[in-house]
Amino acid sequence: MAQVFVVGVGMTEWKVYPDKEWYDLGSEAMLKALDDAQLEWKDIQAVFAGSVYQGTGSGHQAVKEIGLTGIPVVNVENACSSGSSAFRLAYQAVATGMCDVAMALGMEKMPKGPIPSTAFRPLELEMGFNVQFANYALASVKYMNEYGATEEDFARVTVKNRRNGALSPYGRFQQPVTIEEVMNSRMVAKPLRLFHCCPLADGAAAAILCNGNKVKNRKRAISVAASVLASGVYGEDIYMCGMVESVKYPPKDGIVEISAKEAYETAGIGPEDIDVVQAYDTMAPSELWDIEKLGFCAPGEAPRLLREGVFDINGDLPVNTDGGLMSRGHPLGATGLGQIFELVCQLRGEAGQRQVEKAKAGLAHAMGAGPNSSVTILVK
Repeated sequence: MAQVFVVGVGMTEWKVYPDKEWYDLGSEAMLKALDDAQLEWKDIQAVFAGSVYQGTGSGHQAVKEIGLTGIPVVNVENACSSGSSAFRLAYQAVATGMCDVAMALGMEKMPKGPIPSTAFRPLELEMGFNVQFANYALASVKYMNEYGATEEDFARVTVKNRRNGALSPYGRFQQPVTIEEVMNSRMVAKPLRLFHCCPLADGAAAAILCNGNKVKNRKRAISVAASVLASGVYGEDIYMCGMVESVKYPPKDGIVEISAKEAYETAGIGPEDIDVVQAYDTMAPSELWDIEKLGFCAPGEAPRLLREGVFDINGDLPVNTDGGLMSRGHPLGATGLGQIFELVCQLRGEAGQRQVEKAKAGLAHAMGAGPNSSVTILVK
């Protein structure tokens, strides 16, 4: 397997675009990535395009805006892991020598209202399993009962991420909020309030990957240490996917733990070596248990570490330095690549006011219905 580098990234601002389609956003992100990599469109040998609701041939429509040149375009639908799954396919294509330069794209123009998840069977849809904030509310209650976490702990995630997001030019929310504002927002599904829930957004992000022979600027090239994807485990409780724990056959490790362990083994490093984390915070409490499942602390410890400032930009383990989903927004197909975009900025030292000092290794984690769990580790 050849060593693979990210040599270019591009991202649109994530917000609501009434006058743009997904292919407009996708082509904008790709052109920005090309400019960042100092490459031309003719240099790209394959495109892997992640999206969820954009329909047949969505990646082809985005590529068409730049120019159809006969290269393979593969469309990837893997729920909220679509963008990071596209990144993994681009990584594999370069690592195995199928091509020298590949592009990963994630894009989405979201419908209004709650996410209309179709990742359930008809009977499950009739029973309301696809009401995501209700599913997360069940998981939150369980987490509170097991570890003593509070609504205020969840609010602190929102406050931290909105504060970080105010330092990024790409996110939908640009203003900080207080704990009081979060706690006074309306109840959505107890114990989750409106400001505990991430906003939807339209947006796109892209990354260009290549082997060492094609790297033009070694100082800005970021190495891909691991790109891992895992699916569900029988007996695991994943409320977002309508799965409850088996009383008789509970698994030793869940989907997040499995993907994290494989990523650490592949990269040859451990959680103690990671300098910056992009955790999956589609709901505020999910950031807390995500950090724990990724191996950064013991179960139930994340709320205390959050209160102590460990996850702040200037803390020992900065988490969601660009505001995460809670501030940046959640265009499903683009989310995973948006996380990777932030890690590349951090590892290059190009993150501006949100820069983590001496960042050398970063981890991004995205979850998706199915369920899917993707973990990407990048190193400088």
